[in-house]
Amino acid sequence: MKFSKTLIQWYLQNKRDLPWRNDINPYTIWLSEIMLQQTRVAQGLPYFLRFTSAFPTVFDLANAEEEEVLKLWQGLGYYSRARNLHKTAKQIAFEFNGEFPKNYSELLHLKGIGDYTAAAIASFAYNENVPVVDGNVFRVLSRYFDVETDIASSGAKKEFIQLAAELLPKGQANIFNQAIMEFGALQCVPKNPDCGNCIFNDSCLALQKKKVAQLPVKSKKTKVTNRYFNYLVFSDETNKTIICKRIQKGIWHNLYEFPLLETEKAASDIAVLNLIKNQSFVTNAVQEVTLFNSIPIVHKLSHQHLTIKFWKVKVEGALLNGIDCESASNFPFPIVVYKFIEKDWL
Repeated sequence: MKFSKTLIQWYLQNKRDLPWRNDINPYTIWLSEIMLQQTRVAQGLPYFLRFTSAFPTVFDLANAEEEEVLKLWQGLGYYSRARNLHKTAKQIAFEFNGEFPKNYSELLHLKGIGDYTAAAIASFAYNENVPVVDGNVFRVLSRYFDVETDIASSGAKKEFIQLAAELLPKGQANIFNQAIMEFGALQCVPKNPDCGNCIFNDSCLALQKKKVAQLPVKSKKTKVTNRYFNYLVFSDETNKTIICKRIQKGIWHNLYEFPLLETEKAASDIAVLNLIKNQSFVTNAVQEVTLFNSIPIVHKLSHQHLTIKFWKVKVEGALLNGIDCESASNFPFPIVVYKFIEKDWL
């Protein structure tokens, strides 16, 4: 098909030089695909390089401590990806002797690997004739063929996979899948694409119908929840503090933070101050409470907006299980907490 040939020619002339494209190692392909979920290449690339330096093989990753993995992941977000990555590495290393399954169907049995990632590994590493459909592919296909199916609907994935499969030239899955994803990332971008300089400007239906900005169709996002966090940065007579691990399910599972007071709604500083005075995180007598940031930090996650304040709580004596700031900084923290540690506490 002309579409496929034109796209592949464009890719060969315009593709970015990315390290995971330098070989067909399923380990590095898998790492890159997990890291680039919900993440731009520019942001994910330094993490990929750090990971492959620290864990050059799947055995190295499998034998690492979870905290080491989370620390290297710190700042990349969606931390369940890192936890699943670690679990899958153990599965591959210890159950499959370090050998990745060599086809799409078997790859789906690995933890944290769904349709998209399995198709990416199978086609990039083994050239299996399976289409890869991600956000970029949704966008390219919906615009070129004027597909108005809501990509958030239950049947959209199946419809687009079938369309991509019809376009995929047999024996060229590796290059075609990478080409269409790269085209969506560099040319057919979400906002204000340069359609005048597009290789498909004479055949794209969305361009002909002036619908580029309206496609792909996607229903509204999940409602955002507002949460209000007050972190208590305890400080004893030796300037040690305490940190704790988030063991409850939800955001930042297994990362570390300062003791937290969460309120149901925005509360005045006086109200929070009274809550802090009545806290039971430590038995030491509180000497002084001051606010680090009078202007709250608003940290936006995909479905949650966190309004965060840090309070310095000076106490008498020595804290039980107290830790100095330099030692604490070696633990994996949510990036908003780590930035506070770097800027205001170290």
